[in-house]
Amino acid sequence: MNELFGTLSDGTPVHRWTLERGGVRVRVLSYGGIVQSVEVPDREGRTADVVLGFSDLDGYLQHPEPYLGALVGRYANRIAGARFPLDGYTYALAPNNSPNSLHGGERGFDKRVWEVTPIRHGVRLSRVSPHGEEGFPGRLEVTATYTLDASGALGLTYEAVTDAPTVVNLTHHGYWNLAGSGHAGGHELRLAASRFTPVDADLIPTGVLEDVTGSRFDFRTARKTGSGYDHNFVLDKGVTETPQQVAELHDPASGRTLTVSTTEPGLQLYTADHLPSPFAPGDGIALETQHFPDSPNRPEFPSTVLRPGEVFRSETVYAFSAR
Repeated sequence: MNELFGTLSDGTPVHRWTLERGGVRVRVLSYGGIVQSVEVPDREGRTADVVLGFSDLDGYLQHPEPYLGALVGRYANRIAGARFPLDGYTYALAPNNSPNSLHGGERGFDKRVWEVTPIRHGVRLSRVSPHGEEGFPGRLEVTATYTLDASGALGLTYEAVTDAPTVVNLTHHGYWNLAGSGHAGGHELRLAASRFTPVDADLIPTGVLEDVTGSRFDFRTARKTGSGYDHNFVLDKGVTETPQQVAELHDPASGRTLTVSTTEPGLQLYTADHLPSPFAPGDGIALETQHFPDSPNRPEFPSTVLRPGEVFRSETVYAFSAR
C-alpha cells in the first residue's frame, strides 16, 4: 500500500509505502529511502514503533543531519579531508563535516527522491547517481530492496554498478529504541567484534585495528550500551557472501530483541549523544553495517572500490523477537 506523504518545494511528490508481515509493520518513504517506522510487539504482545522518525515530511526536511532511518551513500561515514585517490587521480568531495566528507556530502542519497516499485513482500528503490554527483566519479546505478520475510524480519539489499572506477559504501541509518520511547542507554548490546578502529579528534580512523579486551569497547558479552560511542567495530567474520549474525540488541523492560545479520565487515555503533531537538541525546542507538570509515584513503582496510563490470552488493537483515 502506498500513499502521498508530502511534497517538496519543487513540487516533487514523496510517497510512503507500508509493508506488513509476521506481526511487523514497516513504513518506507521514497524520500531518502527512509524507514520511517517499524512497529513490533513486546513480550506481552503490545506493539510500539522501535525506530526514531518524524510524522511528516517537514520533520525530515528541517532536521536532515541525524539521517533518521535514511539510506546513506554514496559513501557512508567519513572520508578524511573530503578527498581520496583512485587510479592516480585525487577526487575532491564536499567537506560537509569539515574538514571531512560525511555520508555522501551535502546532498547524498538520504536527500534524494527514489523511484519505488512494489515487489512481493517488499519494495525496490532505484536511482541513478550521475558522474560527478557530490564529487564522486562514475555514473552509478543503484537499487535498494526492502523486504519482510514470514517472521517479520526486515531485509535490506543494496546493489550498484558503475561505468567508471569509483568508491561505494551504503548503509541504513536507523536509530533503534526497542522500548518505543525514552532513553535507550539501558539497552543491552552484544557484538561479535574483537577489534575496533580507534579515531582521532575528527572521528577519522587512525589505521590501527585495536583489541577490545579489557576496554569499554568489549561487547562480546552482552552489556548496557550507555553513551559515548561513535565508532566502527571490526566484525570477526569479515566480508561474507551471505548475512551472518553479528549483533544483538535487547531491551530488558519490554523484552524486545533485535538481531542484526550482515555481509559487511564493519558496524558503526552510534549512541546518538548529539541528537537535536525534538529528540534528546541517547534516545536511539544506530547500528550501521558498513565498510570501514575512510577506506578510500586506507589501502590496508577492506576495499570499497567498484569498477566497471563488477556488482556492488550488500545485505543486512534486522530480525525481531521478544523474551
